[in-house]
Amino acid sequence: MRKMLAIICASILPLTAGAQIHYQDSKNPEILRHMGKVEPFRQEIILPTVNGYNVYKADLHTHTLFSDGSVMPKFRVEEAWEDGLDILAMTDHIEGRVVEDILVEYLQKYVSDEYPKGVNTFIALEPTPKGSIMVDLNFSSRLAQKEAEKYGILVIPGTEISRCGATIGHFNALFTKDNNEIYDPDPLTSIRNAKAQGALVMHNHPGYRRTDIDYTEVERAAYDEGLIDGVEVMNGSAFYPGIIDRVQDRGLFIAACTDVHAGTASKYRNGGNMRPMTLILAKDKTMESVREALEAKRTIAAGFGTLCGEEQLLKDFFAAGMKMEIIRRTSSGTELLLTNLTSIPYIIQCKNANWQRLNPFTSLRFKVGKKEHALKFEVLNMYCRSDRHPVVELPF
Repeated sequence: MRKMLAIICASILPLTAGAQIHYQDSKNPEILRHMGKVEPFRQEIILPTVNGYNVYKADLHTHTLFSDGSVMPKFRVEEAWEDGLDILAMTDHIEGRVVEDILVEYLQKYVSDEYPKGVNTFIALEPTPKGSIMVDLNFSSRLAQKEAEKYGILVIPGTEISRCGATIGHFNALFTKDNNEIYDPDPLTSIRNAKAQGALVMHNHPGYRRTDIDYTEVERAAYDEGLIDGVEVMNGSAFYPGIIDRVQDRGLFIAACTDVHAGTASKYRNGGNMRPMTLILAKDKTMESVREALEAKRTIAAGFGTLCGEEQLLKDFFAAGMKMEIIRRTSSGTELLLTNLTSIPYIIQCKNANWQRLNPFTSLRFKVGKKEHALKFEVLNMYCRSDRHPVVELPF
């Protein structure tokens, strides 16, 4: 018994001691560093090249404390890098800048007594008067772009045009040149002002504060006037399947965004989820190529294991991330091995069979008939319409 206890203790002690190992600091020998400290790291998301295009991970809807968010642009960029993103749009509100008065109070020794306090609190029905805009509304984008140089992230300048969600709607202007010149008391005029700068306009969270996703009067006018280029089918944890049909019918780009105001880790990464993102198929990670991809509608909305987009694009994306191998041929058919080479999980269903989960970097075995020359199945977590999933055929 004593010998057995000695063996057990000997096996436990190294583990206990291992948790307390330190090392000397490289510059100051009087400092010991904990071995268990984890440096900031990037969660890599592995995606395929599709039809000659790189697939970039983007969040086209984010906020900082320069409107109604709670973090600095610097943090937003660092967080995006850690979450595995390649592209980040800064879209602080032009009307709702709820932190501004707090900053003015803190910096009262440095600002004019004539500063119109109280006018920059976000009001759903009445936007901020234009005369109260005394700051540079491009500032958060500039700060983010400077920080992003350290991480290789492309920052798209933009802003959110935000009026009452229930009766008017919210819109992101992307690739803006001067956010200070966009605001107008009339929301449609604000959108037109953004378009006049060459901006692309995305309709945000279409069901926000409503009982359906029908158009408001302003939204319908914006769509009918051709002012809308894309729509969010996912916003945070909200998913609007009916918007997939609208995107396809109107020829718009589809997007999934976080609309993040605080941090993403507690909402997504700590729960084992990737943050919602728009997958953009572009030649390279430049402003020109990314814009061209959005205009060409080469986007896929991805969030919580669900992907939405144009049918053929979804099929091509799926096939590009798969490896098919023949295990053996028998008198009754062919046995196959399908390997998922990407970070995307899939739920697939062959005809008259139970659905199966094909997790990232795993393989599944299939058997097909002797006369069959392709593996055919429906991808249930991909949506090409609100009620339809793409059917994929992989030849072998």
